[in-house]
Amino acid sequence: MLTFSTGNKAVATAVKDAKTVVVAAYPITPQTEVVEETANNVASGELKARYIPVESEHSSMGACIGAAATGVRTFTATSSHGLVYMCEQIHMSAAARLPIVMANANRALGPGWNIGAEHTDSMSMRDSGWLQAYVSTVQEAYDTTLMAFRIAENENVLLPVMINLDGFLLTHITQPMDTIDDLGDYLPPTNTPHAIDINNPGGYGTLTPPTEHFKFRHDIQRGMKDSVAVIEDAQADFAKRFGRTYGMYEEYLCDDADVVIVAAGTLAKESEVAADILRKEGIKAGVLRIRWLRPFPDLTAALKGKDVVVIDRDYSFGLGGILVNEIRTKALEAFIGKDGKANLPFSVIAGLGGQEVTYDDIADFVRNRKSGGELWFGVTE
Repeated sequence: MLTFSTGNKAVATAVKDAKTVVVAAYPITPQTEVVEETANNVASGELKARYIPVESEHSSMGACIGAAATGVRTFTATSSHGLVYMCEQIHMSAAARLPIVMANANRALGPGWNIGAEHTDSMSMRDSGWLQAYVSTVQEAYDTTLMAFRIAENENVLLPVMINLDGFLLTHITQPMDTIDDLGDYLPPTNTPHAIDINNPGGYGTLTPPTEHFKFRHDIQRGMKDSVAVIEDAQADFAKRFGRTYGMYEEYLCDDADVVIVAAGTLAKESEVAADILRKEGIKAGVLRIRWLRPFPDLTAALKGKDVVVIDRDYSFGLGGILVNEIRTKALEAFIGKDGKANLPFSVIAGLGGQEVTYDDIADFVRNRKSGGELWFGVTE
């Protein structure tokens, strides 16, 4: 059904359509609307779920861990300081192989206190064992939330999934959205193999010797690695059934591009307008939008032989932009020429704390690119 929705409400609608069984959440700006809409859906009877209001984000993930451990479909939502407050439980949920789905409204971490969009909150959790997707439209927020349940609950994955939406820039924007009246068997019933069974008691969270601990961590990596095929299958089946196509990443005018702009979230969509402007000037620009940060896609073939400009709405102090360093690590071969010389990505740090970045600004990043350089947009050193 075609309707209009905000990014937050799109997530809440997907949670309802997925027939989620347990929702535990604590409201925080700019995620609040997800929680409010979900609570309304439960109160009205549209969603037959147990809604657990808690006193903090740490407790919300704790409640989700308990619910998911019984084998039921589980959801929560958070943002910024709420996400880092539940950090202990984030690692716990992944290590326990619990297929929880969480929406995170990307927001800057303070101080100084700021409620604008930034990816540092979610990207600080990139080593926790959670899968992470970054969406750029209201429709994509709805679709990816639905897919996230199928991916997380797959027996070859059994890892939690975080859906990331830029705070205010996507959470509060209204766009057309086509909902799915009948998912059919796209989302099968949950079947967690290690779910708590009161008729067959077991031990959970006990002290683990090094050899077993090491094996458990390797199993998480295997689940993360196997998730690539599961994601691709979920996306392909979604396209076949419902007509909307997604990938590990999305390309725009990249086939003949001499320079490719790489970004995640709404900045990538803004970059598409910049690419159009640059092409009118004779600069063959394209855009590669990262959809999945974990597992991180192989971009070697997509970026081989091209100038690359990476825009990070995040930063790892002492290292650099998180996205550009992920790309340099995973696709290093793409930046080494036949002569052995490196043409490394130009790193742009922009949009922190909701800083405005326009398509004209992005076009300037491309015009002024320097191999291996780093630019803090708007900062004069």
